[in-house]
Amino acid sequence: MNTHSNAVPDFPRDSQMHDPQGIAAAPLPATRLMYWSLRRELWENRFIYIAPLAVAAVTLLGYMIASMGYAMSTTDMARRRAALEEPFNFAMGVIMATAFIVGIFYSLEALHGERRDRSILFWKSLPVSDLTTVLSKASIPLIVVPLLSYAIVVATQLIMLLLSSLVLMGSGLSVATLWTGVFQMSLMLLYHLVTVHILWHAPIYGWLLLVSGWARRAAFLWATLPALAICGVEKIVFNTTHVAALIGYRFSGGAEAMTMPDKFPIDPTMHLTPGTFLSTPGLWLGLAVAAALLAATVRMRRYQGPI
Repeated sequence: MNTHSNAVPDFPRDSQMHDPQGIAAAPLPATRLMYWSLRRELWENRFIYIAPLAVAAVTLLGYMIASMGYAMSTTDMARRRAALEEPFNFAMGVIMATAFIVGIFYSLEALHGERRDRSILFWKSLPVSDLTTVLSKASIPLIVVPLLSYAIVVATQLIMLLLSSLVLMGSGLSVATLWTGVFQMSLMLLYHLVTVHILWHAPIYGWLLLVSGWARRAAFLWATLPALAICGVEKIVFNTTHVAALIGYRFSGGAEAMTMPDKFPIDPTMHLTPGTFLSTPGLWLGLAVAAALLAATVRMRRYQGPI
């Protein structure tokens, strides 16, 4: 076995391991490798679930102190109901915004961190391909974080719903409308997560992962400065803002996925338009760009070493 002065021993890079007698063992299933790769990411990056949970706890505490306190102090039944119903949208919006920020910072750190602390030498010695590694890291902001934040939102709103129901029933008011509205909001939030946070934002996370695997330092600056420079040059030379509008259009979310009044982020009066969303050229162009960025990230990690 070859050894290096500052690296761990090289083990087979394919999906087969060998026992001491030299007999090849059965290759590990790809699903099992992906499962353990995802567990590794959650174990090494606990802020993925700690941050949304902390925001949910603070939001719930604020609801109990401010909203319920005001509702109990007023004698106007209409204001009491409004005070208990309005924070549901706020709780949903702040938790989802936190999840989006978590996804951005995780993506910037995902490949850069293992190169900085030299743990990439250890992980490359394991029978896990670069494709599996990159896909597991991409799955965190694209799948794990949205679904985890959805579960946290539902749990938070359920607690708020139970507390609100106690106050409303104690005041002789009906809770049927509130329960129906929250249930509709939960379904629409799941739709919003799939269409916007997963499909529409895919190229954003693909770009951040590529920068994370390439930059030697200051990954955040390398991810943002090129776009700012292009926008600045375009404005100075052509006096236009097409690139800035394109970037803003990607970050603002797929407006074609639903029609809604001037309320953020989810409202029971929204109308889902999946057909319009799926026929939007920007969706498929973004997914193609995301696939190309992830393919480039896989190839780049194959040749990258510690910083």
